[in-house]
Amino acid sequence: MKLLSVFAFLVILVGCSDEVSFTKAEDAQDAGREFIRASLDGNFPKAEFYLHKDTVSLLVYNRWKAGFQKMCAEENINYRQTNILPIEKKSNNDSVVSYTYSNSYKKEPTTLKIVRINGEWLVDLTELH
Repeated sequence: MKLLSVFAFLVILVGCSDEVSFTKAEDAQDAGREFIRASLDGNFPKAEFYLHKDTVSLLVYNRWKAGFQKMCAEENINYRQTNILPIEKKSNNDSVVSYTYSNSYKKEPTTLKIVRINGEWLVDLTELH
């Protein structure tokens, strides 16, 4: 009976946790897609999970985040409903990939640099085009 009580307590404790876990990207395209989708959806904790947290990337990202939060509700909905349209994925070497995409709402091509650091693929916004 005590074992059952301890188990139930642990289940409740884990279930009440505010901590959200995300899955590491398997490759550069996965990191780019997850970052882009989370950014368009306004899911900032998830987007930050896939972001290389250097000074420039954080500055660019925080500027996008602030702008997104100031948008009107209709524009936020348009971003959330948009589709990601991959254009090109180009490997510069085994640790750097350029990922060009557009979205069905704005239709403006954007190129992200995705880097592998310590075996983890992350979006680097230092060379955003």
